[in-house]
Amino acid sequence: MPPMGVASGMSVKSHRTAVVLIPPPEVWGPIQVIRQQHDRQFRRWMPHVNLLYPFYQQERFAEAASRLAAVCAAFAPFAVTLAEFRFFRHPSGRATLWLRPEPTEPLVRLQAALQAACPACDDQSRFPTGFTPHLSVGQARSAAEAQRLRDHWQARWQPIRFEVTAITLIRRDPNGPFVIDRSIPLAAGREEQNG
Repeated sequence: MPPMGVASGMSVKSHRTAVVLIPPPEVWGPIQVIRQQHDRQFRRWMPHVNLLYPFYQQERFAEAASRLAAVCAAFAPFAVTLAEFRFFRHPSGRATLWLRPEPTEPLVRLQAALQAACPACDDQSRFPTGFTPHLSVGQARSAAEAQRLRDHWQARWQPIRFEVTAITLIRRDPNGPFVIDRSIPLAAGREEQNG
């Protein structure tokens, strides 16, 4: 099966769809406390790590899901820990604060394999440093403000550890929040569901 892209008529992407990693809801509490105060996208997005964004339009989810499932079948679940706050500086002078999932290597490998199946969705890897797994928690008006917030949060943070067992396709209506369309389990996750 050739990868989804221009040749298969799949070149149209949407900022209303994404393939993401969503931590389990039972670990959201401390993340949401910060996001509610500091993340202007708090109501639009659930806590997440973008893997492919923007993604294909919702009408293409069934075809995309079968391709992504084939990729996920080759990946066993793995644990990540959200222990360290960092921030990106933007050309505007503003900054985005985020939690770093560790170790990053399994997420980088998973993202690269998903992108290979949907090569038109390469926006996350186009940055000068390539794909950087991150869970955004807020925005700051300056790097100095971001550093102050980062130091404040880091001093009080208790690391959050969870198992990555699936990727999730999400979508939203023009004025609504993102909702889960479907989840695709990683290999061992599929075995557990069937067993």
